[in-house]
Amino acid sequence: MSLIFFILMIGFRFLELKLVFDSHILPFQFDEVLAVGLLDDISWYFYFVGLLLILHGIVSFFSIKIAKWFSQLIFGIALVIQLALTFYFSKSLIPLGKDLYAYSTSDLILTVEASGQLNPTNLILIGIFFVVLLFLLQTGIWIMRLSLRTYLYVTGISYLLLLAAVINPLVDLKSQDETKQNIKLNKSSFLAFQTFDYFMFTNEYYFDFYLRSTNEGLTVKKDYFDPSYPFAFKANYTDVLGPYFDSLEKAPDIVFVLIESMGKAYSGRDAYLGSFTPFLDSLEQHSLVWLNNVSSTGRTFGILPGIFSGLPFGEKGFLELYQDFPKHESLLSVLRENDYEVRYFIGADQNFDNQGSFLNYQKVDQLVDILGFDPKYEKAPSNTGFSWGYSDKELFRNGLEKLPTNTTKPQLRIFQTQTSHDPYLVPELPFYQSKLRSHLKDNLKLNDSQVSDYLAYEDVYMTLLYADDAVREFMEAYSKRPEFENTIFIFTGDHRLPDIPMSSRLDRFHVPLIIYSPLLNRPSYFRGMTSHFEVTPSILAFLRDQAGLKMPEIATWQGQVLDTSRVFQSKLAMPMMRNKNQLLDYLDGEFFLSDGQLFTISDNLNIDPVTDNDLTNKLNGQFEDFKNKNNYMVQTRKLLPVQQIN
Repeated sequence: MSLIFFILMIGFRFLELKLVFDSHILPFQFDEVLAVGLLDDISWYFYFVGLLLILHGIVSFFSIKIAKWFSQLIFGIALVIQLALTFYFSKSLIPLGKDLYAYSTSDLILTVEASGQLNPTNLILIGIFFVVLLFLLQTGIWIMRLSLRTYLYVTGISYLLLLAAVINPLVDLKSQDETKQNIKLNKSSFLAFQTFDYFMFTNEYYFDFYLRSTNEGLTVKKDYFDPSYPFAFKANYTDVLGPYFDSLEKAPDIVFVLIESMGKAYSGRDAYLGSFTPFLDSLEQHSLVWLNNVSSTGRTFGILPGIFSGLPFGEKGFLELYQDFPKHESLLSVLRENDYEVRYFIGADQNFDNQGSFLNYQKVDQLVDILGFDPKYEKAPSNTGFSWGYSDKELFRNGLEKLPTNTTKPQLRIFQTQTSHDPYLVPELPFYQSKLRSHLKDNLKLNDSQVSDYLAYEDVYMTLLYADDAVREFMEAYSKRPEFENTIFIFTGDHRLPDIPMSSRLDRFHVPLIIYSPLLNRPSYFRGMTSHFEVTPSILAFLRDQAGLKMPEIATWQGQVLDTSRVFQSKLAMPMMRNKNQLLDYLDGEFFLSDGQLFTISDNLNIDPVTDNDLTNKLNGQFEDFKNKNNYMVQTRKLLPVQQIN
């Protein structure tokens, strides 16, 4: 049975590579990942079969027949899991790991339903496939009748080859190309070890905080005054936005547009895939634009706590602490305390990722989600009858209709889109199919061969064009409102989408950041590195100095201030969470620590590997210090002491 298992595992490797290379345009060849991929498969094979042998031996003491059935069942289940992980990876290019355990059962079901994979036909096919696997394993028992000596020879040769490959690797297992490294992994092995790590090594911390070695070289000097609240500090944030605005006659309205999966790779100046956001590109010409901006997480779960509060991640993202949020402040709560009204609009379910719980904690004045749409609006297209909710144009139209016509209080308004998300189903399909082809040829000036490569991701690129059109319609409608002239608009993405292969490990976090307003006195492009963490403290410092708003004396946001340097530099020190349960990346200045490997960062967030053991140890120490404080916060809920706003 183990030989049949081995043959099928190797077959699944070739199937995975075929699916990946048929579905994606990759900057490397099939043979560059085959050898190391097979090596990882063989390693997992020995590990898995060795463990199963122990269990098989124990059961066989009671019944050899039951032991055979038991092992046959385990082999079958393992192969079904491997095939499922293969199909998952071939679509997302991200191996499934600890993040599997970070979502609730209902959220997982919603995700699978939206993808169109959870249907009776697929369930029947899985059942048939499992029966076929059991038959093949039984066939192995009938036909694989080799001598014990032959088995020993095969095993010995395999171990020698494995040992030789470990001592002298065929290919370096570490690569700055995250996609390339992910392809090499055996997906079952990755999930198994991530599962073990998740259940065995969680929530450990030591009450031993630096407080704070990373102040050096940073823009804002923070006074961490209480070890029992390791994220709380006192600091004076400089107003870096004021020089770019005309004098304010009154507190301005602020509108955030959070665009799903809007990465810098395909939006705006220096987009290396070419820009698919012509309206946002035109808006850039009249805006403040940060070309080297990063999100704090690689998935949507981090956008609200990241951009509005700069919060630590907890174990699975801050929003997973919804049953007992640690006391904290946010841009929403601080502005409400300064007499702002806060309104939030989304076309999806507010309960997904517990976003609604976070917003309710901030006591927003108006929260409109999938249940708050008028009957005249149709839900987004669907493969199965289930969809995430309403498309972006409907989101903006519905939201604008529900805004008050006359308000006496300043406004904070947030619109969060969702169309540019798997399964990437765009309304007005024929129109956007034509528009995409026209954009590729007329705007990006691509030849026929290049157009063909881009059309491999046709559904994805169409949703980006659609999202950009939705923002254009929104801004055209908003410009007719009386409050427009006193409004500041902030546009950003929550993360870069993973379905188009990424150029580096930092690429997933690289997102646009645009501030537009009729109040601006001049536009500008900035190359200083910044992040979502810098948005809230920078906006609050601006409103404090320009509009006289009162701010809390003690803060917990991890950000500095937006860097307005015209040349590339980085004065950040921050962790970043790839997926829920995956805290693997850390930034410090112009260095990037990713899964234990050190890189230098340059303009456009290009990264290059570097060897410096002392610096690696330093960044590892700072990163572990953050994790220590993060786990302490989860267990004690000590984040922000009680205080008064002055």
